[in-house]
Amino acid sequence: MFEQMRILSVSTPEQVRAQMEMIGVDPGGIQRMAGKAAHLNILLQGISCGAANILKQEMLSLGGDAAVARGTVCCSITHSDVMLMGTSRQLHALARRLPAQPFGLKKVGQRLAALLGHHEHPPRQLKGRGVTLDLNRPCVMGILNATPDSFHDGGTCADLDALLRRAAEQVRGGADLFDVGGESTRPGAPQIEQDAELERILPLIAALRREFDLPVSVDTNKAEVARLCLEGGAAFVNDISGLGFDPHMAQVVAQAQAGVFLMHTPARPDVMQNHTSYTDLMTEIIASLEASAVRAQEAGIDSGSIAFDPGIGFGKNVSGNLTLIQRLKEIVDLGYPVLLGTSRKGFIGHVLKQPQTSQRLAGSLATIVLGLAHGARIFRVHDVEPSRQALDMAWAVCTNG
Repeated sequence: MFEQMRILSVSTPEQVRAQMEMIGVDPGGIQRMAGKAAHLNILLQGISCGAANILKQEMLSLGGDAAVARGTVCCSITHSDVMLMGTSRQLHALARRLPAQPFGLKKVGQRLAALLGHHEHPPRQLKGRGVTLDLNRPCVMGILNATPDSFHDGGTCADLDALLRRAAEQVRGGADLFDVGGESTRPGAPQIEQDAELERILPLIAALRREFDLPVSVDTNKAEVARLCLEGGAAFVNDISGLGFDPHMAQVVAQAQAGVFLMHTPARPDVMQNHTSYTDLMTEIIASLEASAVRAQEAGIDSGSIAFDPGIGFGKNVSGNLTLIQRLKEIVDLGYPVLLGTSRKGFIGHVLKQPQTSQRLAGSLATIVLGLAHGARIFRVHDVEPSRQALDMAWAVCTNG
């Protein structure tokens, strides 16, 4: 009589290989079979009817399947979304077959191969101006707000000395980089003048570069502010608009050979919470982020210097924020490092019934741990030390074995 039967919680190729090694499978057999155990669902949108039928037949012939809209088989509709369902091995085989097919399927095959590559081999570093972030472990970005009105810590560091004390605390807590902001982007926040923003952050960036050996990111959506901060020692630009608010921002980043965090937001902070309804949340956010990446690369920004931020709390309601964390892997698999910024935000307060931002540390830690499990590697936080500990513990679990 056998001893036990159970469903295995193995999802990555490494976990599958490790399980087969424990069974004692021949190494050649492991190489052949590892891809068969990892099942993937891939959505293709706006595929012509003829192409959708070929995809369906090819997947069936490979032992997988494809879900298409009613009317696709008889071509009573012109286009359909297609959900490919198969193992990694089957999907790689499909990608190799498609270049020989009509209806634009050569391009589909190329994109499918690239997507599978991103899924299996996520980026391990992010380049900035003169620095490189190592993403073989989670990176903690410490928030330093030189603002009187940020939603959690506005006004708590009223002068340069206080900000430097906060920075020193973050270094001791395990920060990997600083994110310096001089203009609040909380919901409803008004814009401020460029000179006021520069007055708040340029001395801080200079002092950080003088006192600490950590890279600095500047949180701004103004190209001239970014230019002067990069000249002053910043290595990254954290642009909430994904290069969308200032037409000169992409060129500034490219000329400085800096890194850039491209965030999704549907509108400026003062009105963004009037735009929280989406026909298809993930489709629209991914399309926006991909458009930002194209804009960046067309301006000359290296693809290895680009990271995505889904924009938690920026033009999303509570459900939208939870969905973004739950489905974060869909953004991770686009092939760029992902920055997650959930720290003490309003959706946490709503879920946990905590109206004060001071109450939201536990909820914040829960979100970054889940974000790490779903593939995020950079975390923008107010509370560096507990975040570092939570991420390191979660990372040990995720990478064990």
